[in-house]
Amino acid sequence: MAPIDELKQLLDEDIQNLRDLTSTLHAEKEALRASDIKAIEPLTQAKNSLLEQVRERAKRKIHLLVAMGYRPQTGEPSQFIRSAGIGELTALWQSAEEELKACKELNGRNGRIVGHLQQRLGRLTDIFRGSAGHAKLYGASGQQTSLGHKNILGSA
Repeated sequence: MAPIDELKQLLDEDIQNLRDLTSTLHAEKEALRASDIKAIEPLTQAKNSLLEQVRERAKRKIHLLVAMGYRPQTGEPSQFIRSAGIGELTALWQSAEEELKACKELNGRNGRIVGHLQQRLGRLTDIFRGSAGHAKLYGASGQQTSLGHKNILGSA
């Protein structure tokens, strides 16, 4: 198979995997909103499997591009593909990039949902421990911590 044809096939597979990943991320978002812990684990496994497949193909795509004359130090692969003037390949690459961007945005939203859930759990834990009324401070990472007898405010 010619390198261009193999690259097209790899990009088609990427696009399909990224669309599957988009669906998985939407399902993950719903599971997170519903606090459906049983649904989250298989979704995470599916997400990891899809990402691993995309990563493996990325390595193969770079090897093919290098065989076609691409030099990694010269810039982004998308620039090389556009300059090669192969319209179908350029369109596939752009489509894969758009799918990847959508996945990153969805994953970021899901990450924010997880962050909110962690904050809620932290507040509930504080209530359970009886430290909900204690003063709060912000740590170096921007996370709230309760001011309790274990916190050291300074030392000489």
